[in-house]
Amino acid sequence: MKQHRLAAAVALVGLVLAGCDSHSSVELKTPAQKASYGIGLNMGKSLAQEGMDDLDSKAVAQGIEDAVGKKPQKLKDDELVEAFAALQKRAEERMAKLSEESAAAGKKFLEENAKKPGVVTTASGLQYEVIKKADGPQPKPTDVVTVHYTGKLTNGTTFDSSVDRGSPIDLPVSGVIPGWVEGLQLMHVGEKYKLYIPSDLAYGAQSPSPAIPANSVLVFDLELLAIKDQAKEGAAK
Repeated sequence: MKQHRLAAAVALVGLVLAGCDSHSSVELKTPAQKASYGIGLNMGKSLAQEGMDDLDSKAVAQGIEDAVGKKPQKLKDDELVEAFAALQKRAEERMAKLSEESAAAGKKFLEENAKKPGVVTTASGLQYEVIKKADGPQPKPTDVVTVHYTGKLTNGTTFDSSVDRGSPIDLPVSGVIPGWVEGLQLMHVGEKYKLYIPSDLAYGAQSPSPAIPANSVLVFDLELLAIKDQAKEGAAK
């Protein structure tokens, strides 16, 4: 299945490339032209992320030309299967290496971060700092809370932020990553924490997004704004 997806991606990029002799000849005026460029751009980014940024565009275009022109293919099917398998293996090896490097870097980061004043490390390995104290109630696992947050990698790159979107979110305490489940229950309404979440309390090796490398330590600036159920009870009274 992975080989078929790879083949489809390469073919689609090739289709875009085959339709133009050079970058200067490409027109990006009509919706179809713009969408075509977007497809090629997205596919190119996807292939690059998988370590396949050295594909031969001329060979891709030749494959498209042979297929569209119903010409004899220049490679046998078993040769193509072998080639796709080699690319897939290389991509998997690259991802495994990046995952190992990320895990090692995360471990080192947490070891150094634990030494900083104000950083508390829990039994699970979660680290946190209290940025702003308050004496509001603490949420339970069954509660729904309203929060503002900014999520970053250890290098400072932001991958998600309700603050940037200008709108806090409601979420179930027990329905988020383990590091958040634990961190939220430590907090009081009105408090701001900085959470340093080890990869095994976040997404581990199964990253949900290209913006978050596998085995990443995640850093969240988290503000607990309200507990929904208690807010409703207070309004009813």
